[in-house]
Amino acid sequence: MPHLKPQVISVQTHLRDQVATALRAALIAGELRPGVIYSAPTLAAELGVSATPVREAMLDLAREGLVEAVRNKGFRITEMTDQDLDEFTEIRTLIEVPTVGRVAATASVEQLETLRPLAQEIVTAAQEHDVLKYLEADHRFHLELLALAGNRHLVEVVADLRKRSRLFGLGSLNETGRLVASAQEHVELLDLLVAGRGEEAENCMRLHLAHVRTLWADGRTDAEDQGPALRAGVQ
Repeated sequence: MPHLKPQVISVQTHLRDQVATALRAALIAGELRPGVIYSAPTLAAELGVSATPVREAMLDLAREGLVEAVRNKGFRITEMTDQDLDEFTEIRTLIEVPTVGRVAATASVEQLETLRPLAQEIVTAAQEHDVLKYLEADHRFHLELLALAGNRHLVEVVADLRKRSRLFGLGSLNETGRLVASAQEHVELLDLLVAGRGEEAENCMRLHLAHVRTLWADGRTDAEDQGPALRAGVQ
């Protein structure tokens, strides 16, 4: 039975933020299961901290739609349905595909090439089976690419969508190497943008988001099949 890994909490960073990061990592790895209720004291014991920062961190995750408070019991990990996955993908496609086309027409080669290290970092992280590094680089790449269109509100909307559509249970998919293909799509997209091939870049982004949709579903299914990581508050 997997357990949350104790985290090294530094005095320089607020406990609440570090605990929230640790809990997001547990969600991604499939160590916390959607639909299961976890108590703050139990999670605190797993992480080696007091219950207060865990409760505070869980409230942050609740605002992101990742968990919901259950009175006198703890927090339930939010379940995502197939409809949720389809709707997140639809919204991101409506926003990101045409924005990529606009970036292809307006951004300079120099601006686009500043994203090259991030695209390579995504691939390297996938090859090294480092899911957290993969997601962090992926997050930065997408938002920095969209930012080249010059609309900060658009970037904020996509950032919020990405938080709400966290890739639950990616640990098992990562171990099989399935993230590498998705990672390489970032390099392909960047190559098309640098070449000024806007329509092909739009198609690449559309296919990439569809690929991510499949990973969401498969990661969720694998997490459900693995069984509960913690027994705290299971209904």
